[in-house]
Amino acid sequence: MTVFKTGKGISASALPYKRTPPVWVKTAASEVEEMITKAAKKGQMPSQIGVLLRDQHGIPLVKSVTGSKILRILKAHGLAPEIPEDLYFLIKKAVAIRKHLERNRKDKDSKFRLILVESRIHRLARYYKRTKKLPPTWK
Repeated sequence: MTVFKTGKGISASALPYKRTPPVWVKTAASEVEEMITKAAKKGQMPSQIGVLLRDQHGIPLVKSVTGSKILRILKAHGLAPEIPEDLYFLIKKAVAIRKHLERNRKDKDSKFRLILVESRIHRLARYYKRTKKLPPTWK
């Protein structure tokens, strides 16, 4: 039995085929943009804003209602986060593991996991530098 396979799997969530908003969504595009900017000013990340709109306001997909994604709307209003969200949370995780290792120096598993998280950070940063989402001097 092998644990690590070369394949990547095909499981993924499927986006709806129709690009028009569902008939039961009565919220106007301007209202949705206003909700997004209000949530961003409170300090919420784009994915948290999407969850908030889906669960509390019944908006399944922002792009079908407004025509643009949450991050694009935030960039237009100058509220986009400085570093991409996935990179931010990986850095936050690495900081938490480092803090844990200061208290528990003999925790070898956490030390190993920190190496994995940090290499994921470097790989993601390399991608974002290549796509110009991060400045080339970012460390």
